[in-house]
Amino acid sequence: MRQDCNYQLDTMKLGRKRVSNQCCLCVLQDSGEDSHRIAQSPVVHVRGLCEAVVEADLVEALEKFGPICYVMMMPFKRQALVEFEMVESADKCVACGSSEAVYIAGQQAFFNYSTSKRITRPTNSDNPNSGNKVLLLSIQNPLYPITTDVLYTVCNPIGSVMRIVIFKRNGIQAMSVECAQKAKAALNGADIYAGCCTLKIEYARPTRLNVIRNDNESWDYTKPYLVRRERGKGRQAILGEHPSSYGDNGYGSHCPLLPLPGNSRYKLSSHDIPEVVAYPLPQSSSYNNHGSSSVAMVSGLHPTKMNCTRIFNLFCLYGNIEKVKFMKSVPGTALVEMGDEYAVDRAITHLNSIKVFGKRLNVCVSKQHAVIPSQVFELEDSSSSYKDFAMTRNNRFTSQGQASKNIIQPPSCVLHYYNVPPCISEDQLLRLCSEHDVPGFTKFKMFDAKPSSKTISGLLEFDSKTHAVEVLTVLNHYQIRIPNGSNPYTLKLCFSTSSHL
Repeated sequence: MRQDCNYQLDTMKLGRKRVSNQCCLCVLQDSGEDSHRIAQSPVVHVRGLCEAVVEADLVEALEKFGPICYVMMMPFKRQALVEFEMVESADKCVACGSSEAVYIAGQQAFFNYSTSKRITRPTNSDNPNSGNKVLLLSIQNPLYPITTDVLYTVCNPIGSVMRIVIFKRNGIQAMSVECAQKAKAALNGADIYAGCCTLKIEYARPTRLNVIRNDNESWDYTKPYLVRRERGKGRQAILGEHPSSYGDNGYGSHCPLLPLPGNSRYKLSSHDIPEVVAYPLPQSSSYNNHGSSSVAMVSGLHPTKMNCTRIFNLFCLYGNIEKVKFMKSVPGTALVEMGDEYAVDRAITHLNSIKVFGKRLNVCVSKQHAVIPSQVFELEDSSSSYKDFAMTRNNRFTSQGQASKNIIQPPSCVLHYYNVPPCISEDQLLRLCSEHDVPGFTKFKMFDAKPSSKTISGLLEFDSKTHAVEVLTVLNHYQIRIPNGSNPYTLKLCFSTSSHL
């Protein structure tokens, strides 16, 4: 689900792509007693996993039932799919889980057959026996920029990284097939930074990565002196690449890895893999062509349908919003001051070039380092051209714990709604869309809630991504009042990891 970014390894090459989480191909049951309702399958659905679990933990705990040929991690759901080579092995696993406690990484897990007979692989190369040395790394919930230095630091302790490429589909290439297998087992499902930038690793289609330059998005470690352009090509720079005070905005040199605590998800007692690290936060922006700033400039705004509150509703999905100010001298343009430069980075990555109310947004880093409330005027909808959101409770990144719950997603046609009173029905939500002159949803799903729950949540699917963006822009943080209720419910919306219902 959770721009998300993807990466590839040339036993180990790393690269980057947008993430769209795979849907679970199984029917969940509440207990082992219902397992007979699903036909036997070599694929077992595992749930109840702890946050710290990685692929190697699953293999270590379950290989006693028989050879395992593939594992698909679903870290945000604390679930996984495990495909055994033989149905008999899956039978043993499910039977054992229903009769006694089976622990994975120190926590009891629960098992059932999947309705799928085989886990869908992205490519035919997704086989540890295929000899492929290239891994595809998908980065889910990427709160911080990911560069070649970050991926090198993560993967090189497990196997020597040869090349890294970061693009819409990213990868790492390592020195040997064995190293690629170790890297996949040790890191699949792990977080690069605490609570975010979660790795999903698969074998990639290509067997080699081609690198043409060494920079933040690609690096060939077998050719350390690979320059950005060949000599004789391009105009000659009189003073070189750049002045010394404007070095590359990467993460610096490859920092040494630090020991992890004993309960780390990287601790793999049954594998000859070193304990990997607690990673430092990035120290600079990934935007090499801009000075770092926590202010974004947004142009292409609809003159009558966009205001400060609606900009907040959209941009708050990617970081805290401090202030929003429309520019009087440049109609349809606003400055958005966010919590830090990484929030601006995420907003540009996900919102630049999207369409809102028929206008295509242009989002870039502003030259301003703060929004000053000067030249305040009245917008066409009679609202103020400036608004301060620093103290609003609707900011979603006010603490590390709160920020880790946000799954950073690009705009999609499916919205996740939550914090809705249980008395609200599908028809009432449709009527809410109609009353605010935004498109209605075509499919509706409500999640099961505990009897004691005071709110409900679910998914809304729209005809297009543009429709979903417009509904989120208008209705996010809408106050729902119920009869005899003391306080209103704040409707909260975000883009879902599901591509469809």
